[in-house]
Amino acid sequence: MKIAFLGTGLMGSGFVRRFLANGHTVHAWNRSAEKARALEAHGARAFADAAAAVAGVDRIHVSLGDDASVDAVLEPLAGRIGASTWIVDHTTTAMHPTIERAARWAGRGCTYVHAPVFMGPANCAEGTGLMLADGPKAQHEALLPHLQKMTGTVHYLGEPVGRAAAFKLFGNLAIIGLNGVLGDVARLAEALGIAPGDAYTLFAQFNPGANLTARAARIEKGPHSPASFETTMARKDLRLMMEEARRGGIELAVVPAVAALLDAAIARGEGALDIGAAVRSPGMKAVRAG
Repeated sequence: MKIAFLGTGLMGSGFVRRFLANGHTVHAWNRSAEKARALEAHGARAFADAAAAVAGVDRIHVSLGDDASVDAVLEPLAGRIGASTWIVDHTTTAMHPTIERAARWAGRGCTYVHAPVFMGPANCAEGTGLMLADGPKAQHEALLPHLQKMTGTVHYLGEPVGRAAAFKLFGNLAIIGLNGVLGDVARLAEALGIAPGDAYTLFAQFNPGANLTARAARIEKGPHSPASFETTMARKDLRLMMEEARRGGIELAVVPAVAALLDAAIARGEGALDIGAAVRSPGMKAVRAG
């Protein structure tokens, strides 16, 4: 198969090498041309012009920075991409622009598929990791054998276009949020005169991530009473953290925002409920046992 890959940064370069390893002909294009040219050593053909790169290919894959960059690259190609050439976009994008983009290309008679990934550059080259997908089931089933050669697992999220974009943001929110929490652990450690690296050794024995699924279920479904971790007690612990950090001349970054959520729950009279109730979204209701 002849494939054009638009966007050969760290992830795109990995995917290009994966396609080449699977025996495909690959046309590589990148806004910084030297990144595409570097892939010629692996067997790709580099193009300075995206329109030339997509000419005559069977499928186009995209890995760019955001919605604006995807449209900036793809829109000038309208009319140059045949109806039989699918566009598969691995860029992390927002849900609503992705829905609009898929509809726009469908109106041109082309198939646009959004397939974002939880994969690092090494995963892209090795064909391991997780890829998300959505869209009409028949369309997904036709593309699935090709996607499976790119990744370890393809998670199909159903027919509504935009779900893959949304779920990618859910996952990245968790990753980025956990990094913010770990940053506050380091700040608190410094305030207490403990090396951050020393503080992090705790997580070799205590893995909060192991409780992520159970904690998410409790936030969603409860029960929030009786509490597993009472909101007032959790708020007390946050107070201790902030006080200790300030004694060391350091302000925590993430903890105050969580404390504000718990304060609001206590003001609603929910202090005795589980912290899952305190952090729930506006559309969720507190759930009591029975």
